[in-house]
Amino acid sequence: MTDATAGKSLSDCVRHFTPAWFAVIMGTGAISILFHAFPFGRGSEAMNIFSAIFFFLNLLLFVLFNILTAARYAMFPHIWPIMLRHPVQSLYLGCYPMGATTLINVGVVLLDSEWHWGGKKFIYILWALWWVDVAISVVCAFPLVHYMKAKQDHALSRMTAVWILPVVTLIVASSTGGVLAGALVKYSVDHALLTLTASTVMLAAGEAMAFMLLTIYFFRLIVHGIPQGGSVISTFIPLGPMSQGGYSFLLLGSGFRSVLPLKYDSSDFLISPHTGEIIDVFCICLAVVLWSIATMWLLFALLAVYEILSREKFVFKLPTWGLIFPNGVYANLTISLYNTFGSHFFRIWGCITAAAVLALWTGVFVRTLTFVRNGSIFEAPCLEEMDMARSRKHTEDAPECGTAMDATR
Repeated sequence: MTDATAGKSLSDCVRHFTPAWFAVIMGTGAISILFHAFPFGRGSEAMNIFSAIFFFLNLLLFVLFNILTAARYAMFPHIWPIMLRHPVQSLYLGCYPMGATTLINVGVVLLDSEWHWGGKKFIYILWALWWVDVAISVVCAFPLVHYMKAKQDHALSRMTAVWILPVVTLIVASSTGGVLAGALVKYSVDHALLTLTASTVMLAAGEAMAFMLLTIYFFRLIVHGIPQGGSVISTFIPLGPMSQGGYSFLLLGSGFRSVLPLKYDSSDFLISPHTGEIIDVFCICLAVVLWSIATMWLLFALLAVYEILSREKFVFKLPTWGLIFPNGVYANLTISLYNTFGSHFFRIWGCITAAAVLALWTGVFVRTLTFVRNGSIFEAPCLEEMDMARSRKHTEDAPECGTAMDATR
């Protein structure tokens, strides 16, 4: 650690508080979900309490991060366009809606389903918040991706899996829609069906864009090699769209099975007694396919990390949080497939990966607290590049000023 990075003031920490911090919300939310889904002791009071502890910690962090984000752009309004033009930092905006969905998920499966807190009003509040999250996700997936094409400077050699973050927002929002639909169906079949339909559209669009980007990313890895240093952690990001997409397919298939057939519709498709079952089976098959692809990316990521660590150690930075959510949702999908098939393989592998993710979260969280104390983890690359450019300009201009002064003496 250098003196330049140590001992930042509170104002500097706020100035360097980037959207990447919301990856902390994503990772912590994934741990809360895993405690609720863990096969051993599932539904027990102990597991529910652990899930609640991480939920309320995550909620506290989410509120704090919102305050810091608002303060950043209120105190330094010129940063917003600088951040938006940056080809990497702007993509982390997708972490915001994805982090928020983890709070909604746990609110439904724990506070409502397990503890019966809030009732109908609480579910509809969460449903309204989900629609807000959907709107933000759509903005990330379409206008932000368009901005990447129209206003930012990208190159294949500089590509990382962070490119995927804006489009994964649709996939994550769709899975939350599947969770909400299961709670809404007891109050309104129409609202549940609307939620399932919107989630299906988002899932299809999100997975389509994710597959396009992952194909390019795979080509980039072969042509330009593995990302060096700490950037190798980004090789785990592809687990996110594949695993969360598989989990979303499971939820949507189960949701359609619970609401169909309709008894009051003129559509032969919707009133058929077999439609829900067919959709459910199809979604389960797709979930297995996506789990297989996610496992492939996991193996490639582990090999990439081994390759880099065998040559060098990389410095701990905020993007290290990118390890937690993709691996967390992979573990969650694995456990969900165990619940679907009753397979001991999925049960054991799900427990192993869930335990590994909890260990990762603990290590990363402790390291983060260590670096937060001195402010060294607060780094905004877009601002550092701007500050360095100003410093170079000042250095170049200084001799000219000195020469001019000497000439006047």
